[in-house]
Amino acid sequence: MAEKQGLNGAYYGPAIPPPRHYHRPGRGSSCCGCCCLVTFLLKVIFTVLALVGLFLLVVWLIFRPINKVKFQVTDVALTEFNHTNNMLRYNLTFNVNIRNPNKKIGIYYDRIEAKAFYEGQRFDYQSLTPFYQGHKNTTVLNVVFNGQQPVTLQGQELTQFNSEKASGLYSITLELSLRVRFKLGKVKTTRFKPKIECDDLKIPLNGLSATGSSGKCDIKF
Repeated sequence: MAEKQGLNGAYYGPAIPPPRHYHRPGRGSSCCGCCCLVTFLLKVIFTVLALVGLFLLVVWLIFRPINKVKFQVTDVALTEFNHTNNMLRYNLTFNVNIRNPNKKIGIYYDRIEAKAFYEGQRFDYQSLTPFYQGHKNTTVLNVVFNGQQPVTLQGQELTQFNSEKASGLYSITLELSLRVRFKLGKVKTTRFKPKIECDDLKIPLNGLSATGSSGKCDIKF
């Protein structure tokens, strides 16, 4: 290698090479990817929490004691209820009032399943027509159970039936299994699955009303 000399003939030694910079590939991009993933997960978590909070708020607004949606059995007609040879024959009609007292919240009843029970045994099932209930509205459901089903009554259950047959008052439970959505303005919630239990009814044979209670039903989630 040729050695460089200055203009005045002085010797300065060999040229000093420029410094080398080393770079480890992939480390920066990996950190960036981790940060992006964490940020995305946090956004998803916050979004889910916000939606859950909104749904809980709407449910609280609807089912709080002041503006609670009310279910009540207003009329019952029982014209046949006979149990022989482990076969139950029945003809039963319920009218159920649903009162939505809320001023700004509507309710979509997407599925309504009505079930009738005696001594803890289901003896009939009906699927009712879905509907939308507006705010400050009362809707009447008409539920009809008519037919015959095998129902086994033994021991205390059979004794209870014979006692009720003698008195003419039968303890029959009505249950409604629902799938509902709530509408607040333009916002619609996800589906909820409340269960309505009307289990304190004393129904007279060939009568037109239920006795022993006000006909009010309990709402359970």
